[in-house]
Amino acid sequence: MSKIPTQLVPVFIIILIAIAALIVARNILVPDSFGELGHYRSEAVGEIMELEPVYAGSEVCFDCHDDIVETKIGSRHDGVSCEVCHGPAIQHTEAPDEFIPDAPRGRGYCPLCHGYSPSRPSGFPQIIAERHNPGKACMSCHNPHNPLLPHAPEDCSACHRSISSVKMLSHHATLECTQCHEVEADHRTSPKFARASKPADNSTCAACHAKGSTLNNDAPKLDVESHSERYKCWDCHYPHYPEAN
Repeated sequence: MSKIPTQLVPVFIIILIAIAALIVARNILVPDSFGELGHYRSEAVGEIMELEPVYAGSEVCFDCHDDIVETKIGSRHDGVSCEVCHGPAIQHTEAPDEFIPDAPRGRGYCPLCHGYSPSRPSGFPQIIAERHNPGKACMSCHNPHNPLLPHAPEDCSACHRSISSVKMLSHHATLECTQCHEVEADHRTSPKFARASKPADNSTCAACHAKGSTLNNDAPKLDVESHSERYKCWDCHYPHYPEAN
């Protein structure tokens, strides 16, 4: 310690105490079976196996509810397990008349997945529950086992809520989405299979912003080639909120 600067002695003491505490904690707190089968407590496997099962699995549901299965297969909810919405159902399979699974019918359940959240992927159907048919149950328009829309969305914001909200505050607020994106008619009903196109080069932006363009006279005009050089416009400007960075 004599060679250590005086002001650093407390720091080294704290580090030594911390190391000692970790060694003691490992010996006291880490279970004996930790690491025997992997980076976890191996005794947990037996404890989990002793728990009473509560979930039946969708395949068991199919044995009795074949009509619903036919409706659900191939639908947007095909990959959603029955018990995601109806809750644990193993007791129902053992005594169908005695234990009836829950069947949510109000407006509070569907928004758990479909309520607007900017973290959800673009194109995933999202709504703002307070504005989307307020007072009406979701089931009045959508069959939960095949939740096709009663009609094609009339506006892109029905699915692209986050993009629409950003665009609404930008200088591109008045532009129609189809001015920059080519959208097949089937995209509104089958967005996974009929995708909207995205601009591949600067010509889309140049249509409004190039010098001499008469399209959208309020748009800033510039020499696109010298301004962008080897870059794409969206390398610097987010198209849905294109204010200069």
